[in-house]
Amino acid sequence: MRPSDSIVIIPTYNEKENIEKIIRAIFSLEKSFHILVIDDGSPDGTAQIVHRLIDTEFANQLHILERSGKLGLGTAYIAGFRWALEHDYQYIFEMDADFSHDPNDLPRLYAACADEGADVAIGSRYVSGVNVVNWPIGRVLMSYFASKYVRLITGFTINDTTAGFKCYRRRVLETIELDKIRFKGYAFQIEMKFTAYKIGFKIKEVPVIFVNRREGVSKMSGGIFGEAFFGVMRLRWDGWFRKYPALPANN
Repeated sequence: MRPSDSIVIIPTYNEKENIEKIIRAIFSLEKSFHILVIDDGSPDGTAQIVHRLIDTEFANQLHILERSGKLGLGTAYIAGFRWALEHDYQYIFEMDADFSHDPNDLPRLYAACADEGADVAIGSRYVSGVNVVNWPIGRVLMSYFASKYVRLITGFTINDTTAGFKCYRRRVLETIELDKIRFKGYAFQIEMKFTAYKIGFKIKEVPVIFVNRREGVSKMSGGIFGEAFFGVMRLRWDGWFRKYPALPANN
C-alpha cells in the first residue's frame, strides 16, 4: 500500500466504461492519492468493478461506499466527506469519473492547498478565459453565465462557482456544518464554495481544461439547473441573516 494524506471522492452512477480507467490513471500519478467511490446502486456493475480492483490490486488504497438508489450528488459527497474525516485524511478532493476532470491536475490542486496556503482549491474552467472542450455551445454558455449569475446575485468573487473539481483542506470540512448543506444537485457545488467563502477560508482558482465525457451518459438535467437558479437567491438571503461558524485558527 502507498500511504497518502489525500483522498479523491468519486460519485458514480452507471460508469462502467470509465471507472477502472480513472482509478488506474489516479494511481499511476507520482503523488500518492487514495480513492473513495460512492456508488448509488449502479445497475451496470460499476460497484462490482471497484470491488474486483480492491480485492485483486488496490486493498487499503481504494474504497467504496454503496448506497441504494440515486440519492443526489450533494448527499454522496457529504457521505464521502464524513468518511474521509473519520479516516484522518488531510486533503479531500471532489472529482468526476468520466475524465472531464484530468487526473494530472490533482497534484496542482494539492499543491495549491498543501504548499500555497489555500483552504479550498478549485479546478477552474473560467479563471483564464473559457477552457472547455467538446461541449455543445449552448451548454458552455449556460455554464459560463450561470457562474456570472451567481457572482451577480451573491457578490461572490469566484469565476467558476459551479465547478465540481476541488480540493479541501481538512479543517474546511470540519468547520462547515455539513448537516446544514441543503442542496443535492448542481447548487450543492455553489453552496459549498459560498459557505467556505462566508466563513472566511482562502479560496484559490487553479486553471484547468474541462473535457466533455467521451464514454457513458451525462447526468445533467434541467431540474438540476432549476435548483441552482433559485437556490442562489436563497444563498444570498442566508448570506445576510445566517450565522456562519467562526474561522478556525491555522494549523
